[in-house]
Amino acid sequence: MGHHESPEQWSWRKSVLAFAVIAAGITGGGHWIASGGAQTVASERSPAARKVEAAAAEGLARIKDYDAARWHPLHFKPAIESASDAQCLACHKEIMTQKVRPASPAGVKAVDALAWYQTLDTYNGEQMTFHARHLSSPFAKQVMNLGCNFCHQGHDIREEAPGSSATTQDVGRVTLRKQVDPQTTCLLCHGSFPKEFMAGLEEPWHKLRENFETPEQPNGCLTCHAEQFRTVRHQVSYLKADAIEAAAKTGADVCFGCHGGRAWYRTSFPYPRHAWPDMPKEEPDWAKTRPTKSDPRYAIGAKQ
Repeated sequence: MGHHESPEQWSWRKSVLAFAVIAAGITGGGHWIASGGAQTVASERSPAARKVEAAAAEGLARIKDYDAARWHPLHFKPAIESASDAQCLACHKEIMTQKVRPASPAGVKAVDALAWYQTLDTYNGEQMTFHARHLSSPFAKQVMNLGCNFCHQGHDIREEAPGSSATTQDVGRVTLRKQVDPQTTCLLCHGSFPKEFMAGLEEPWHKLRENFETPEQPNGCLTCHAEQFRTVRHQVSYLKADAIEAAAKTGADVCFGCHGGRAWYRTSFPYPRHAWPDMPKEEPDWAKTRPTKSDPRYAIGAKQ
C-alpha cells in the first residue's frame, strides 16, 4: 500500500490489478494473445475474448485517478504483451484524433512543405501525426498490422540512465531505458539501405534504380529479389506479407520505403535470413552472425 493511500484506495487498486491481469490474459483457448504488435487480429479472436477485451476497455475508461492510471499493470510486463488497441485507446484516444499544425510557429504552411520522406510513391495524402500515419493511414492498413504494443512494450520503473540500478549486469549497454526501444521497433522499418550487403551495388538505391527499372518492370528490387535472393520474407505478424508482395509489383517504393527510403537511422536492421529455395550454401561474412528465424514473438499464429 502506498504511503498516501487509504485502505479503501489500496483495496480498489488491488481490484483493478487483479481484473486487468485476468482480462489481459484470457482468450477463448485460455492462452495469452501473441505479444508485441503481433497481436491476434481481432476478427480471429473468440467472441468470449472480444467480450472480455471490451469490458476491460470500458473499465479502463472509467479510471479518473492519475496514480491509478499511471501504475496500471497494462503499462508493464507481462500485461502489456497482451493489451489490445481498444484497451490502450480507452485512455489514449487523443493520439488518433490529433491533427498536425496547419502551419509551423514560423509560419510555414503544412500544405506548402514537402519532407523528403513524402517524396515516395507510397506516401499518399496530407501529413498526418506519427501515430495516425502508422495505424490508420491507407498504406499502413494495406501492408501493416501494427498495434500499440508493437512499439510500447512496457515501462521500466527504474531510472532511465544505464548503470544506475543494482540489477544492472550488462555494463556494455549504454542506451537509455526508453519507453520505446528504437533498436527493436523503429529500426525494423526505418534503417538505412544496406547496399554494402548487395553484390555490385556501390551507390544508394535512389541513384541506381533507373538502371534496374523499366515500364515492364517498375520495381527494380524484383530484378534480383523476385526469384533469386531472399524470396522468403515478411513472414511476421506485424506485416501483411501477401499484400506487400502484390503491391511490390507496382513499384519499388513499396520495398524501398521500409528498406532505406525512410531511413531515420544510419544503420540497417539485421533482418534474419530465412532459407529460400536454392539458397547458396556458402554464407557471406556479413551474414554469418545473422539469425535464421524471425523473433518468436512475431511468428504468425504464435501464442504465449
